[in-house]
Amino acid sequence: MLSFFDNTFINVILLSIVEIYGDFTLEKYARSNDIYDLIKGSAGYVAVVFFLVRSLQSTNILYVNLMWDGVSALVETIAAMTILGQKFEKVEHIIGAALIIMGLVFIKMK
Repeated sequence: MLSFFDNTFINVILLSIVEIYGDFTLEKYARSNDIYDLIKGSAGYVAVVFFLVRSLQSTNILYVNLMWDGVSALVETIAAMTILGQKFEKVEHIIGAALIIMGLVFIKMK
């Protein structure tokens, strides 16, 4: 049976969200040299380590890495579309995103 939103998957989602937060604020720091952006971005990456360790407590690096890559790609895609207003240019890109979702479903199958 498919129990998609178990603790590992929730930790990987949180890991991906704080990673993107860290990326966005560190990019902002790189352009502005505002020390507070550096601190916020660094805090994002401390949170990445926290959620990575929590994820690894319930499964191995093979599954965590696969889930992290897939979830991160989807979360970053959603952020790019909603925050930055970017859109897919080709139907192949939409198919690729659908394949990532299918891959996550297959990985989570018991």
